[in-house]
Amino acid sequence: MARNEQLIRQHKLLQLLEESRFGRTVNELKSDLVADLGLTTLHGRTVRRDMEALQAAGYDIQNEMVERGKVYKLGRNHTAVHEIAFSATELIALSIGRELLTPLMGTQYWQGIETFWNKVQEAIPEGVYEHYQRYRKVLYVSGTPSKTYAAQAGMLKTITRSILEHRVVEIEYKSVGRPATRRKIEPYALAVHQSSIYVVAAAPEVTDAAERLRNWKLDRFQHAQVTDDYFKPDSKVDLGKFLSKSIGIFSGESSTQVQIRLGARSAAYLKEDPWHPDQELQPINPKQPSSEDTSSTEQIDEPNVAADFLLTVPASHPRELLPKVLALGADAEVLSPPEYREAVASAIATLAERYGRPTE
Repeated sequence: MARNEQLIRQHKLLQLLEESRFGRTVNELKSDLVADLGLTTLHGRTVRRDMEALQAAGYDIQNEMVERGKVYKLGRNHTAVHEIAFSATELIALSIGRELLTPLMGTQYWQGIETFWNKVQEAIPEGVYEHYQRYRKVLYVSGTPSKTYAAQAGMLKTITRSILEHRVVEIEYKSVGRPATRRKIEPYALAVHQSSIYVVAAAPEVTDAAERLRNWKLDRFQHAQVTDDYFKPDSKVDLGKFLSKSIGIFSGESSTQVQIRLGARSAAYLKEDPWHPDQELQPINPKQPSSEDTSSTEQIDEPNVAADFLLTVPASHPRELLPKVLALGADAEVLSPPEYREAVASAIATLAERYGRPTE
């Protein structure tokens, strides 16, 4: 048995029982488990043992005899949330979080979000819900992602299962501008970054431990199939640390400290909307009053003002920094390291050549 196989089955059993209003028989649950988890065989005794384990853990799973046989279903303690008190403030926070997670729409994760959201709305007092509705009319969330992963829901189930079971996955992956390739990956986790879902996985053929773990964009998966091979996750991998090393989603065991000269206007933007929690922004080259012309009251009274700022920020690849720097125009200049500066200079030279030609 795989290390987490029992846990996966039991979690899926709870989902099936939550969705069933009139309960399910053991045979019905077995068929659903085989179909949803991609199992080859499953015995009814295994389903009963899983049910008993959940009951022993405190889940209120009841059974009764009906025309089609003995059915199992969740008791009232686990089918409603009326015992949880929600304030209007908590409901507002929950609704905003739901809107920000729209990329998950159509996936099994969104199903859980929607089910819980509907239960909460039904369970809270009418006065609390009315207050929530009035408040949301003055608080809007804009700029939420327009994409969803409904079309990749099947592959997402496959990858989630392989993560929990530590199974190798064979994928067909098509990078932008390149032909699709077939390869195997060892998935560790899923990450949501700026409206896109990424699979954090190791490439088995890479021998350098510092380069094995990479981020694979789910949009580029053409096909995903769980294999019969298992892998042992590296206990030294800290996914939280791995995903926070850079301003973007490019992977790498270590990040590079990039230094960028910014004008005062761009520096102000970076203070309002930082690129990374660990960025540093320091003033450089303060303007001094001119000693040649002291007759100007305006110059004498002018305080020292920082003309430029030095931004130091971690990055893993020039491509993740390029659009951010170009968006600031002439108000930003990459100083180091050389490969990052050259990447920006090359992009600017290409743009200058292109825009220097007359349009046809």
